[in-house]
Amino acid sequence: MTEGYTKGEYCVIEEGAVIGKGCVLGHHVVIRAGTIIGDNVRIDDFADIGKQPMKAALSAATDAKKAEPARIGSGSIIGTGAIIYAGSVIGDNVLVADMATVREDTEIGEKTIIGRGAAVENHCKIGARCKIETNAYITAYSVIEDDCFVAPGVVTSNDNFAGRSKERFGAYRGVTVKRGGRIGAGAVILPGRVIENDGFAAAGSVVTKDVNKEEIVAGNPAKKLRNVPSQQLLKNQD
Repeated sequence: MTEGYTKGEYCVIEEGAVIGKGCVLGHHVVIRAGTIIGDNVRIDDFADIGKQPMKAALSAATDAKKAEPARIGSGSIIGTGAIIYAGSVIGDNVLVADMATVREDTEIGEKTIIGRGAAVENHCKIGARCKIETNAYITAYSVIEDDCFVAPGVVTSNDNFAGRSKERFGAYRGVTVKRGGRIGAGAVILPGRVIENDGFAAAGSVVTKDVNKEEIVAGNPAKKLRNVPSQQLLKNQD
């Protein structure tokens, strides 16, 4: 027992890190300088909390400046091998599952689940009570509001120029999923597209246009299939 929390073997806790009461750290956990961790947080083996971002020569979405320390809310669980970058803010009672990555300058609301192997890129905001399932990819500059669902294998994108021409540096746009929006397994959402409240992009769809409120779209390119059944609307949930 150390300072009100427990830790496994070979942990590294850098200078200025603050770890709350009742926390449990697994083996080989790294807590970077200045990181703030709330009470009763569980961090499993080989997790890295507060890692500074790397700036590649051709990166347009990563800043060269040093990011602020990461913050992990009370009651959260960080899985084995997960990486939480500096500059990220994780709310209370969040689950970041094994091998998931949360990049810098990203905010995740309370009780949200980031699934196994999911990648949340930088400059994203994810609301409360969301489910971002296994191996989903949330591109930089995206906004996902409260109570949204992103199924396994979903891919989002933010670059209409596919990495070519200088225009792309000023034109990055992530995706926006409004409150209650849902995306089915393996769907692809193109840059800047908006899924409105309770909108649903069906499994395997390629979303090239905005999805209207309470509407289901499907296909490639995705087109309206029907309206979301009333019993499935967020306002009608218990």
